[in-house]
Amino acid sequence: MKNSVEEIVRTRRSANNFNSEVKISKKEIGEMFEIAKFAPSAYNLQHANYVVVDELELKLQVKEAAYRQHKVGTASAAILVLGDMEAYTDAERIYDGMYRLGMMDELQFRQTIDFIYAAYQNPEFCKEEAIRNASLSAMQFMLIAKSKGWDTCPMIGFDPQQLRTLLNIPDRYHIVMMMTIGKEKTNHPRPRGYRKPIGEFVHFGAFSS
Repeated sequence: MKNSVEEIVRTRRSANNFNSEVKISKKEIGEMFEIAKFAPSAYNLQHANYVVVDELELKLQVKEAAYRQHKVGTASAAILVLGDMEAYTDAERIYDGMYRLGMMDELQFRQTIDFIYAAYQNPEFCKEEAIRNASLSAMQFMLIAKSKGWDTCPMIGFDPQQLRTLLNIPDRYHIVMMMTIGKEKTNHPRPRGYRKPIGEFVHFGAFSS
């Protein structure tokens, strides 16, 4: 089946050589995020936030912060993936609709909010959750992009403090990764590298001694 989930997963590659002449519209990126927003997140807190850099001058400054990597400069856009370490503070607003629709009573609503706040009192847990949930969202975005004919590459090769300053990113957001998006120059992507057989990384039940 064309554009089946299996086909998208099998054909997606990390692109390194984008066609710099190809532009991507804010409308098209927005449409992809409209789908990506359905990615799972703990307590539905939707920790993922994004900064899309598609304007050339600013993108070249991002390239400098990414150790001058060629793919950042030639991509149609560089997208920073952020995890909100204070996502729990939005719990009331997120659950208010369910409360007003009668999907939970006042006691359930209050207990849910209190439970979420209690779970997020550990700063290290807040950071870990920000990374976990933003990563789920980012992977979903990359698969959506592939389904629409766009190539992507996730990367962590950048100076996070330089990007934080350049893009005025508040401290509450942990910079999880960057994604470049565009059209790869070649229609013949390099062969996929070795993939382990499932017997090497899947364990049914306890690990064998």
